[in-house]
Parts: sequence; structure tokens; C-alpha cells
Amino acid sequence: MTLKDRITEDMKAAMRAKQAERLSTIRMLLAACKQKEVDERITLDDAAVIGIVDKLIKQRKDSVAAFAQAGRTDLVNKETAEIQVLEAYLPQRLDATQIAAEVARIVGEVGASGPGDMGKVMGAAKAQLAGKADMAMVSAAVKQALAK
Repeated sequence: MTLKDRITEDMKAAMRAKQAERLSTIRMLLAACKQKEVDERITLDDAAVIGIVDKLIKQRKDSVAAFAQAGRTDLVNKETAEIQVLEAYLPQRLDATQIAAEVARIVGEVGASGPGDMGKVMGAAKAQLAGKADMAMVSAAVKQALAK
């Protein structure tokens, strides 16, 4: 069963259970997937769906920060609930030590030597770690590795 099929089945289950908040979040995710498929005339694979989930989570986290700054706890709670629903569709994430080890390996592979090689390392890291790690943590690890 593909990830997209699993999301569709979860949508049906949320409808049956009358879980309105969960249902709206899953529908939003499926709409984003469908929009990508229509725009690019492709059929999404699991990696592409994970990329969309990552993007939506990042948007929600940015919204949470903005709403918290504005004192809108009601909207913070709504966005946080959406993040929890979306995170269920992500694979197990690498922790900080695993990310640092992967970044060190990638730095060695591409032969990076200083902060000027950040783009080259991040390009390789994004290709290898997309969906497996939080890219903000990867970026921080790359900066730390190249600063040495």
C-alpha cells in the first residue's frame, strides 16, 4: 500500500469516526498532493508525498510561531493539532547524532572544505536525507561541520 493510499484510507476512517479536525487536515494534505499531480502531470510516489508533508509541517510551524507571537492560542492549538496529524505520515526521523554522522560522510564525499561549500553539501544532503531528517537540523549540522 502506497503512502497516498494509506492517507486516503485514513480519510475514510476519519469520516466514519466523525473526526472533523483530523478529516480537514487529511483532506488538505490530499488536496496538496492532487494539486502537485495536476500541476506537474505526474503520479506522486512515496518520496514526493513525504516532501509535501514536510512542506506542510514547515508551513504549520511557521504559523505557530507567528500566532504565538500575536497571542492567538486558539490558532496555535489548531496548527499544533494539524502538525500532529501530518507527522503520522513521516518515516522515523534521524536524531542529531545520526544527522551529524551523515553530514560528516557527505562532506567527505563531496570534498567540501569550508563555509563556501555550503551549497554543494546541502544539495547532496537534501538528495540523500530528504524525508529522513529535519532539513533545518541538517543545515545546522552542515554549518557546524564546515566551520571546523
